[in-house]
Amino acid sequence: MKTNINDNILSLIDKTPDSLMLGIAERVKQRRLEKGWTQKMLAAKAGLSYPSYRRFESSGEVALRSLVMLAFALDMTDEFEALFSNKTYQSIDDILKAEQPKQRKRGLKNE
Repeated sequence: MKTNINDNILSLIDKTPDSLMLGIAERVKQRRLEKGWTQKMLAAKAGLSYPSYRRFESSGEVALRSLVMLAFALDMTDEFEALFSNKTYQSIDDILKAEQPKQRKRGLKNE
C-alpha cells in the first residue's frame, strides 16, 4: 500500500479530517441526546435513512446535504452560516487595508 506524504503529515497533528468529522458527529449526538431523541427519531426528522444516520454517528461520514438537514432538524443552522466566513490575513498591512473605508468605484462616463 502506497503511503501519501499528506497522510504522514496529518498524523503528526491532532486535527485530521477524520478527527474533525468524528467531533462533529459527537456534537450532533450530544444535541440529539439533549433533546431526548433516538437515532431513529433524528434520522426521520432530518429525512435520512436510519442506517445512514447510524453510520454518521459511528464514523463521522455523511453527505454535506445530510449534515445540513441534520442541522435544520436540530435547529442548529447558525453554525453553517458562520462556516468559512472569517477573513484570513497574511500580514498586518492586510488588516490595516481591510479597516480602511472602501472607495466607491465609478464607471466611465459615456461621452
